[in-house]
Amino acid sequence: MDIINLGLADGLPAVDWADVVEKLDAGSPPAPDAHNARTTWLSTLNEDGSPHVTAVGALWLDGCFWFQTGTVTRKSRNIARDPRSSIAVSIRDADVVVEGEAEGVTDPATLRRVAKAWADQGWPAEPDKSGSGITAPFNAPSQGPPPWKVYRIKPHSATVALGTEPGGLTRFRF
Repeated sequence: MDIINLGLADGLPAVDWADVVEKLDAGSPPAPDAHNARTTWLSTLNEDGSPHVTAVGALWLDGCFWFQTGTVTRKSRNIARDPRSSIAVSIRDADVVVEGEAEGVTDPATLRRVAKAWADQGWPAEPDKSGSGITAPFNAPSQGPPPWKVYRIKPHSATVALGTEPGGLTRFRF
C-alpha cells in the first residue's frame, strides 16, 4: 500500500488505515447521535463523462463496499458501460472516499453471505430463487422490482479526511 500524506505541508500526521478499517468494520456512525448514520454516496460516470451521484445502502464487508441495484437503473447502466466508481461515507471522526471498479457478483455462496450481512444489519435480504441476485420484502422504489444485482467495489485507492484534532488528510493506493 502506498500512503500519501496530503496534510504533510500543514504538519498533519498521516491517517492510520487500520483505524479507518476498524470503524468501517464496526459500522461506525459519524456521531453517536447521528440520525442518518450510514448514508453512503455512490458515484458512477454518465455516458457524457459527467458524474452521477446517488445514495445507496452500501455495506462494508471483507475490505470492500457492496451495494445492489435494479438492472434498469442509471447506476447499473453506467457501470455496464464504465465500471469506474467511488463510494463516500462519513464514519466516526472521518470522511472516507473509496475508488475502484464496480464488479457484478453472481456467485451463489457470496450472495448468500452478503445477503446475510445485510439481514444482520436489519434489511431482510436473501438470494433470489435463481441464485444470481438478491430480493427482500422492500427496497427503494427507484430500484425497480427484484431481483436486484449485487456489486462489489474493491478499493484501488481511498482518501480519508479526519475531523478531529490534529486532523489529517491521507490518500491510500492499494
